[in-house]
Amino acid sequence: MKKNTSVLQALTLSLVTMMTMPYAKGQGTPDWKTTLQQTVNQFDTAADIRQKQILAARLSMIETKWSKEWITHYYVAYSKTILSSLEKEDDKRDLYLDEADKERAIVVSLLGQESDETHVLAALIANWRIAISPMSRSSQYAKIFREHMAAAQALNPGNPRIYYLEGMAKYSMPKFVGGGKDVAMPYLAKADSLYARETNLDITKPYWGKQLNAYYLGLCRNARE
Repeated sequence: MKKNTSVLQALTLSLVTMMTMPYAKGQGTPDWKTTLQQTVNQFDTAADIRQKQILAARLSMIETKWSKEWITHYYVAYSKTILSSLEKEDDKRDLYLDEADKERAIVVSLLGQESDETHVLAALIANWRIAISPMSRSSQYAKIFREHMAAAQALNPGNPRIYYLEGMAKYSMPKFVGGGKDVAMPYLAKADSLYARETNLDITKPYWGKQLNAYYLGLCRNARE
């Protein structure tokens, strides 16, 4: 335990140093978008929850340094939600989602309004609230999920994350309640076609979900063969 604490302390110190050290002469000021994008990409491709926790901590430091940029809060909320999905203890899962909700509220405040991406983020959070206890939470959070998904679609029906989340919700549902791979596949296929139109060149235009959507779409297609 002490060893793990020491490792985390060392990593935190190195991250603080990275974020605060001046650039070499002639290199200009730090590019916060590049720093954010690199960290988000590393977070999405990290292999386990421990690596993701370290990268989520880095995202929180980026947010602290560039607190007036809505997108930094957006990705902290996103990272907390993903950490919740990987956590084993229900209390900790809820705590992560509480933090995600707070960060999402800051995003909306900085933007001055909801957007399709903030609605999708709210739906993602609601989805993982349900996952903690489907029997007791579905009636409350399924309504929230549906409302935010409908609002996102009304604002931007071309957002692939809408159909990715719809597909994943269907994928995880049993067949006897209207779920399963066959039901999920059309949503994931639509998301896949819309992801193909996106680029990952601008971190202020979220693009998460593409790789996982392709993975689960592949599972759905293989099940039909």
